[in-house]
Amino acid sequence: MKRFSLILLLAAIVAFSSCNQPKTPATTPTDYTAFVDPMIGSDYHGHVFVGASTPFGAVQLGPNNPTQGWDWCSGYHYSDSLLIGFAHMHLSGTGIGDLGDLLFMPVSGDYTPNITEENPYDWQALYTHDDEQVEPGFYSINIKRYNVKAELTATDRVGFHKYEYKNDGNSKVLVDLKYGTGWDRVTKSQIKKVNGNSIEGFRFSKGWAADQRVFFYTEFSKDIANIEIIRSEDEIGEITALIEFEGNGELMVKTAISPVSTEGAHNNMLAEIDEELGLWNFDGVHDIAKTKWNTELGKIRIETANAADKTTFYTSLYHTMIAPNLFNDTNGDYRGTDKEVYTEPGFDNYTVFSLWDTYRAAHPLFTLVQPNRVNDFVNSLLAAFDQQGKLPVWHLEGNETNTMVGYHSVPVIADAYLKGFRGFDAERALAAMKASALLDERGLDYVKELGYIPADKTVESVAMGLEYAIDDWCIAAMAKAMGKTEDYELFSKRAQYYKQYFDPGTKFMRGKLADGSWRTPFSPIHSAHRQDDFCEGNSWQYTWLVPQDPEGLIELHGGEEAFNTKLDSLFNISSDQVETASNDISGLIGQYAHGNEPSHHTTYMYAYAGTQWKTAEKVREICTTMYTDQPDGLCGNEDCGQMSAWYVLSSMGIYPVNPANGAYVFGSPLFDVAEIGLPQGKVFTIVAENNSHDNLYIQSVTLNGEPYTKSFITHKQIMAGGKLVFQMGNTPNKEFGQRSEDRPKSVVY
Repeated sequence: MKRFSLILLLAAIVAFSSCNQPKTPATTPTDYTAFVDPMIGSDYHGHVFVGASTPFGAVQLGPNNPTQGWDWCSGYHYSDSLLIGFAHMHLSGTGIGDLGDLLFMPVSGDYTPNITEENPYDWQALYTHDDEQVEPGFYSINIKRYNVKAELTATDRVGFHKYEYKNDGNSKVLVDLKYGTGWDRVTKSQIKKVNGNSIEGFRFSKGWAADQRVFFYTEFSKDIANIEIIRSEDEIGEITALIEFEGNGELMVKTAISPVSTEGAHNNMLAEIDEELGLWNFDGVHDIAKTKWNTELGKIRIETANAADKTTFYTSLYHTMIAPNLFNDTNGDYRGTDKEVYTEPGFDNYTVFSLWDTYRAAHPLFTLVQPNRVNDFVNSLLAAFDQQGKLPVWHLEGNETNTMVGYHSVPVIADAYLKGFRGFDAERALAAMKASALLDERGLDYVKELGYIPADKTVESVAMGLEYAIDDWCIAAMAKAMGKTEDYELFSKRAQYYKQYFDPGTKFMRGKLADGSWRTPFSPIHSAHRQDDFCEGNSWQYTWLVPQDPEGLIELHGGEEAFNTKLDSLFNISSDQVETASNDISGLIGQYAHGNEPSHHTTYMYAYAGTQWKTAEKVREICTTMYTDQPDGLCGNEDCGQMSAWYVLSSMGIYPVNPANGAYVFGSPLFDVAEIGLPQGKVFTIVAENNSHDNLYIQSVTLNGEPYTKSFITHKQIMAGGKLVFQMGNTPNKEFGQRSEDRPKSVVY
């Protein structure tokens, strides 16, 4: 009966997704997970999660190292060789560390704890990468110190472990609630035995998420012979337990999590594993995780003779689906930012919204390949607004972190509305957007009073002001579409405030003081992390941050010729950085910094000035040098999918410069064919004929067999399905996209 249920569930997953799958001539389904290497980005500054998860799942179950610093934000770094256990929650690609909750470590029977301040992880074990195996939905490692083979898989809300103890004697599992990647501290915790083979508890912590609460329920495949609390504190509770089982051999462990309660966690386990797959069907859970990943990865099919590029592409697509994460129980219950429990919300609630990063390309990508989740993302943002009085800035496990600048829930919501998503209350959404924009915090009081944020009143003033102008353009666009003339006029005016930061003398964005004078001294390469006028960047990088009005920025520079010359200089000058520069300024070509998000649209700005061929040059260079199939294959933080979303879209030849106007600017397609599976069985196919390493320039384009002279395409055109064909060559066709009527515009389609 359980086997029959598993077959039905697998069939349901495939059937549900079939309308979004491009059709392939293959007689057997393609295993897209075979093209994914989750180790890519785990070295250098990529900070990606390594381990087992499902697409957008609440659980990210994977290995942890002792934290050594910034490059261990995900809890794991490729350069390390010490394993301290497997935590059930991880961030992927962030520049700040947190999570790492609920750490489990299998140890042999002869392990005796000797935890000290100098040796807090006395159970840690050496490993090499030869001991590891990882693929989407699965991770395994041989732990030589204890002679244990550990295998991990996951459902949306349950982490499933399988341990094989090969030494004689009893087996043990250490459960630690202290760890938390070393970036937070546990404030209250509990570990208690509830029956012969189960424990439950919770971990409350304070870190980047100021009040994070996770509840868990764990079942073991053997009865517990002994449980010993080896670390506890009076004000906190039980922190670390050592659990012993009779004999060696196989031990399986299931840990379900919940933001609400231990009962909710237990019910999640029952719903996602026990009632459908049988109590201890590790292989069945693994199969479903793999099927889910294949379903999502298969929404884009590419053809290329370059195996490394194929791995880079599908790993990038995989990385875009680690976050946001489900943040509710299977019955819909979740804990809001106000710490109240909400029941039957009518949508799946999500968390981990790295909005300063992901509004640029990840969320526009979701409107193409995750249309079934877009409304839930928006409703999650709106629910947080109801609970905290403003739209999320950087939402982490039911907490507002206020990290980074801008209020970038706005472009996510506006983009969804303008592309026709209607699974949320638009009037309520617009009201939330306006309320967030009219607050008196984070420099917004100065925006309302002066039209700019004085550099002598707050740090990162220029970055704040430029990001706010983007958001305000999005509010205006949505207001116009809804017939709200007064709102449209107000926020259209505010969207032009970016001009307040442009110095016509130096032709750079720079800090302006409260008296209206420019801050001095000024250097366009100056950067002081969290101390100057920019956020993780310098003036060379931020001067181009006007995706909502490239035409206006071109005019400020004195016209197309001057704009093109200045943009050329960005890529050609020295890449030298000042000593105080942020670590996030990485992936440099001149002063262009692909490793950080404010630069991500900049290569595409050439198209607005009639030189699309220069966009093609730079995009192809970035695709082939800043992304590889190696562990150090990301040139900067992954940032919850944004770095990879840039590659997914750009390698297909398109990119959304403006995050909410429904237009994708052409770059330089990397693949011979890319097919995007769309709803209702439609497919949009992008073909690059005569494409090669040298043939990177677009010579001409056809759309559905007809000549197409524009250097961009709209979301509506893509969603209608069809075929876009690029003819490629090794010399620029400088006429392509040169006419003003063929260039992308700052308009809503």
